[in-house]
Amino acid sequence: MHGKKKLAIVIGAGVAPLLAVCLPAGTANAHGYISSPPSRQAQCAARTVPCGAIQYEPQSVEGPKGLRSCSGGNSGFAELDNDSKGWHVTPVSSSTSFSWRLTARHATSTWQYYVGGRKIAEFNDGGAQPGSTVSHQVNFGGLSGKQKVLAVWNIADTANAFYACVDVNIR
Repeated sequence: MHGKKKLAIVIGAGVAPLLAVCLPAGTANAHGYISSPPSRQAQCAARTVPCGAIQYEPQSVEGPKGLRSCSGGNSGFAELDNDSKGWHVTPVSSSTSFSWRLTARHATSTWQYYVGGRKIAEFNDGGAQPGSTVSHQVNFGGLSGKQKVLAVWNIADTANAFYACVDVNIR
């Protein structure tokens, strides 16, 4: 009996590190990002553009509310702030649907969309908890040409928000 117990311990000690590496990480730090048109972090996750750690956790661009950066102020995701990185620019019309993919559902105050530092759209959820996807129809008004859209998901019950930038060419 003693030999079987020792063998089980040895096997367990050998298998545990493999499980830790092979099993997917939990979503404790996972939240959401824009999947369509593809945001910068979606492009990283799809390997369209070479990126660092953000490719493994595109949903984790979280920072204090009120920021105006693609990285949400997170130095680990600073590549998202680099406008010359070669981001794919998606052709869109003057009214375009933005779809968020959410991996954790948070009570939401507002969703905001900015171009050139100016807010062009806001959707108020009044504290509601969204499903796994959320879409907004955003009207660009008179804007045209290549633009960077900063989208912000403001959480209702924390001081944080989630950030996503989308490079578009408005026709």
